[in-house]
Amino acid sequence: MTRQSNTHLNRKLSLLVAVTIPFMISGNAFAQEMAKPTADMQAVLDKLGALEAKPFSTLTVPEARTQATPADAARAVQWDKRLSSNPDAQVTTKDIAIPSAEGGLAARVYIPGGKGPFPVVVYYHGGGWVVADINVYDGAPRAMALGANAIVVSVEYRHAPEHKFPAAHDDAWTAYKWVVENIHELNGDSDKIAVAGESAGGNLAANVALMAKEMKTKQPLHQLLVYPVAGSDMNTPSYRENANAKPLGKADMEWFVKNTLTSMDEAKDPRINLNGRSDLAGVAPATVILAQIDPLRSDGETYAAKLKDAGVAVNLKTFEGVTHEFFGMGKVVPEAKQALDLAVADLTSAFKK
Repeated sequence: MTRQSNTHLNRKLSLLVAVTIPFMISGNAFAQEMAKPTADMQAVLDKLGALEAKPFSTLTVPEARTQATPADAARAVQWDKRLSSNPDAQVTTKDIAIPSAEGGLAARVYIPGGKGPFPVVVYYHGGGWVVADINVYDGAPRAMALGANAIVVSVEYRHAPEHKFPAAHDDAWTAYKWVVENIHELNGDSDKIAVAGESAGGNLAANVALMAKEMKTKQPLHQLLVYPVAGSDMNTPSYRENANAKPLGKADMEWFVKNTLTSMDEAKDPRINLNGRSDLAGVAPATVILAQIDPLRSDGETYAAKLKDAGVAVNLKTFEGVTHEFFGMGKVVPEAKQALDLAVADLTSAFKK
């Protein structure tokens, strides 16, 4: 073989190696590297690490319920920066119990200043149906009450694994019905009511809207769905891209599912797998807010598309450089403030119709 042909062969081999090795490393020609958080989002994640929070998948349920939360980390960053809690602190709160067949459901009512009667948002917190509560998820309902000049009823519901699926879904519907029938006693207007939720709570809010249609009862005017659990497929593009994301990765979602469902067959239930439903037409218009660095992003994108295909008005917005749980961090993460402003604008518009 001549020196020239040998050089030509070496070049071909070098090109082959340059193309093949990255392919082999990724395991997928179309794999996409996880995006980097913004500096402000990273500051919250760093603080969460400093507070010694560990992945849910490595913890027992009691450990997961008592460790520091992303909300704790955001508040710590806010404290470090000496940022005021005003004007959100101007909202007053009232803790109530909503009657249910299984006992009272705790709820916190956020009341803005003014005379009323006020429009109403029924809000369901996140936490995978296993962890967190209305105390952890305080930032978003407080900001919504102030921004939309609305009463926000933040609902507690029974948690798994003590109360498996569909306990939380039953409680969400019970709370919505109670608010519709009784919110006038708290100076609320039940003719102007919306539902909202984050993550597992976003799934609950979507289910309430669907149930209201199915039961032919009072429909919410709007549904605000923030990175909702909307499917049972854990091999979507965003699951693959963000498998190791913090504070929520694929193994963490598997942990939540294992603790919530009695069997994996229940993952096919239309209340869990919203993306498998064909009865979405006629539900309330939706605002769908997603985070780029989130295994649930593809779920939300698919659900928004299915709603649109069913003729439902949808405002979909994915915020780049932020992670799951960013929504209530408006004091320290600018994208969270933008997301809240979008939610408030859409809720306010719905209440005016």
